[in-house]
Amino acid sequence: MLLIGNGRVITRDEAQPFISDGCIAIRDQWVVEVGSTGMVKSKYPGSDFMDVGGKVVMPGLINTHMHLYSTFARGMALKNSPPSNFQEILERLWWRLDKALTEENVYYSALVPLIDCVKNGTTTIFDHHASPGAVRGSLFTLLKAARAAGVRSCLCYEVSDRDGKDVAEQGIRENVEFIHSCNRARDDMAKGMFGLHASLTLSDETLSRCCKENAGTGAGFHIHAAEGRLDLEDCLRRHGKRVIERLFGFGILGAKTIAAHCVHVDDREMDLLKESKTRVVHNPESNMGNAVGCAPVIDMVRRGVHVGLGTDGYTCDMFESLKVANILHKHHLADPGAGWTEVPDMLFRNNSLICGEYFSRPLGRLVPGAFADIIVVDYDPPTPMQAGNLDGHVLFGMAGPLVDTTVINGRVVMQGRQLAGIDEAEVFAKSRERAEKVWQRF
Repeated sequence: MLLIGNGRVITRDEAQPFISDGCIAIRDQWVVEVGSTGMVKSKYPGSDFMDVGGKVVMPGLINTHMHLYSTFARGMALKNSPPSNFQEILERLWWRLDKALTEENVYYSALVPLIDCVKNGTTTIFDHHASPGAVRGSLFTLLKAARAAGVRSCLCYEVSDRDGKDVAEQGIRENVEFIHSCNRARDDMAKGMFGLHASLTLSDETLSRCCKENAGTGAGFHIHAAEGRLDLEDCLRRHGKRVIERLFGFGILGAKTIAAHCVHVDDREMDLLKESKTRVVHNPESNMGNAVGCAPVIDMVRRGVHVGLGTDGYTCDMFESLKVANILHKHHLADPGAGWTEVPDMLFRNNSLICGEYFSRPLGRLVPGAFADIIVVDYDPPTPMQAGNLDGHVLFGMAGPLVDTTVINGRVVMQGRQLAGIDEAEVFAKSRERAEKVWQRF
């Protein structure tokens, strides 16, 4: 048994949200006790004790919309004129990069950000993958990288018509086979969803086929929804309806489905998202970087829509995403109070609830019976830290690089900023070699 104690413990448990001198008892993959350091140590004598010396102990962070494959775009210079709109960003960058990925590229472009996740305190990710030149087996390759890093994951392949019917069919098969494999394994470190790119790259025929093939798997869909105006305009022009209306008509929405972005949605669509219990995931940095607009997530939350928080591959640091979401909505709404409660709920409450649709035990909370996904943050509060002001300390005092120790599924995968079982220098060197070859072909 492992005890992590002598820390300021943020539990995210409403019954006991904060323990000033707390300790977590871990047996195998699970939390078995949460309480004062003295009480827990006396109850479990002889256990290994990790003394965190007053650092903050809190649940591992969750990213509910990630793109691991985007790694090789970092620092890459485009060979044509810079994109001037979202369509050009897709066509000149992402849809060219994903075509250049081989199976080996997929592995290393995933392992690098997975290492970054561990180092920034992100312990669970929901990834949305694309590699049209290496579709078959790609999710299993991602899972291999996730296992090497020790990160809990829920993976999918984005089906799209943009690369032709054969590639779309391969994407359908990859999703179905991976979902069934995860279902058979019953492994809470790996789950599958059915990935779809976006309405604008999916015909009615392909959407119907995806729905048919996914029936009975128990998995929901993971799709970009109304991210840019081009998705909305394409849907109105070709189908005579808005994006969420179209997805609703196909039965794609639901409590196990993630609709990422939802920037260009109207009141009726928000009502459909609420009625269907669909999980919207907000990606503030990506939306700002792509200049697609500010998603009306504050309005969604007030209407009862379930909104989580992701990064869309823009960063591996969920602390960073939290900070940007907080100030984005204050700026956009010209309201200094906007987002104060809604944004922390996205990360700390709603992402946990999204995980609850796929994983068998609680994540994002330190309570008995929860998975032992725990981070230790090297933060010494300069003002009193108590149950009523925890979010203020997290928002203004914490950041990914302050994460000292990361425990996932009861295993210490990083301690003192040193990863267990991974040679970071070797991984990054191999990543640079493969990235350079991709750039030459780009």
